[in-house]
Amino acid sequence: MGIHEHVEGIKAHWAKNFSFLDYFKKVYGRDKPLPKWTDADVDEFIASDPVYGPQLKAMRESRKFALGGALVGGAHLGGIALKYSKAPHGVVLATGFGAICGAVVGSEVAEHWYQLYKTDKQGANLRFIYWWEDKVAGNQKS
Repeated sequence: MGIHEHVEGIKAHWAKNFSFLDYFKKVYGRDKPLPKWTDADVDEFIASDPVYGPQLKAMRESRKFALGGALVGGAHLGGIALKYSKAPHGVVLATGFGAICGAVVGSEVAEHWYQLYKTDKQGANLRFIYWWEDKVAGNQKS
């Protein structure tokens, strides 16, 4: 094995390890950003794609768990800080920390509730971006 084959092997290895960067290039590395989409557009995609549509729908519904967890966590920890501390900066920090922790716990609950660990979340989002790009460009078949 020569040096050229070794270098190509290393390049292939690191390209595989950093393949997630392709997602960011596709979504954020645009000269002209895509226009905003509405809930009706997302619902149209969900109805049109039998594979990624249900996955995207479950991911959108899982946001409610994270939001609920953030509200409960922020209110709970902020309330405890207000009761025992009475320092405004402590209450603000505790509320923020409680909201972050609650959102993480809510996201984990949703992950198991909707069995999102079985889905390709990045693939579903990227598929929607491709679909939206085609629709905006006028290449949609429907």
